[in-house]
Amino acid sequence: MSKHIEKLKKELIELAAIVNSFKSEAVQVRILDRLLDLLTESTNKHEYEFGTKNSHSNDESTAATEPKKNGATKILHQLLQTDFFNEYRSISEIVEYCNEHFNADIKTTELSGILLKLVKENRLKRERSTENNRFKYVRA
Repeated sequence: MSKHIEKLKKELIELAAIVNSFKSEAVQVRILDRLLDLLTESTNKHEYEFGTKNSHSNDESTAATEPKKNGATKILHQLLQTDFFNEYRSISEIVEYCNEHFNADIKTTELSGILLKLVKENRLKRERSTENNRFKYVRA
């Protein structure tokens, strides 16, 4: 039991510095209330680690109701099955198309590595555009 108390004491000392960094006393009180609620919940379940799934039961229910979006790799592989890459496409055109047609939120930085991998696998080829010196991708 003393190890349990010592560990709890050590964690509270670490948390004190974080809580005290907030200037507003109201914010500090809210943080402490939430931490103590979590602590009470978890000790009732014989655990007291703040990062466990048991202390975040609300997150599990919302995650189950939200549909999972396809990732950039999966979307690009789907596009390879269509005639999308039959003509040269810039990375910004690919991102725009993916975001519109796949309800995705993809950034150009996410696609660049995947496109390079597809080029190395000879599934796509890329050439530098003479207009803007950027790469354009087409089916290999």
